Amino acid sequence: MTSFVNRKTIRKYKKEDVPQDKLESLLYQASRAATMGNMQLYSVVVTRSEEMKEKLSPLHFGQPMVKGAPVVLTFCADFNRFTQWCEQRQANPGYDNFLSFINAASDTLLYVQAFCTLAEQAGYGTCYLGTTLYNPQGIIDLLRLPRLTFPVATITLGVPDEDPEQTDRLPHLAYLHSETYRPYTAGEIDIIYYFKEQMDENKHFVEINHKENLAQVFTDCRYTRKDNEAMSAGLLEALKHQGFL
Repeated sequence: MTSFVNRKTIRKYKKEDVPQDKLESLLYQASRAATMGNMQLYSVVVTRSEEMKEKLSPLHFGQPMVKGAPVVLTFCADFNRFTQWCEQRQANPGYDNFLSFINAASDTLLYVQAFCTLAEQAGYGTCYLGTTLYNPQGIIDLLRLPRLTFPVATITLGVPDEDPEQTDRLPHLAYLHSETYRPYTAGEIDIIYYFKEQMDENKHFVEINHKENLAQVFTDCRYTRKDNEAMSAGLLEALKHQGFL
């Protein structure tokens, strides 16, 4: 069993299928993850067909692992199933609100992490696609998600066909607080981000983007205010469309 501290994101996969029974076993084992009120407020849509991957790909900005992985999993916050159960039992559900979305999204992400850990321990590679919330309505329409469901995370899965270097992580003192949140001094911020800023690949990003430092690459190129505000507007519209707002 590989130690979790050695895990890597895998974006290239062998032309080897993930057996359905193995996939279902991993998904079932992951259901032992913590869940609010034992409600299990999630569903997962399994994509195997090349046709559906072709349609999903542009919704994830053409990231190659969408079409390259044997399996693509879209994990959805799901209050539809629980609401239907309540209504069929003459109970009055009140889950068409933002708090319920947050609760279901939290449940879903706990399930996602449990699944990824189990899959990687079983020898598979995974890649978490952060683009799922960038274009939720397109994913909702393609996967025919009903009211009170919402795509939260997408995972590509397969047998690894690469052994990449691990990406960097901040030292644990960067995010560890005792009893109450401790304000950061300017000097502490410099120390926390020193290693990241000194990496050759990050210095290269600064150079090719014609910026003064790595922070400006993030704010001016990768995750800009304009893009964040535009995608936030789309996210809110999709939440309204799905009945959470």
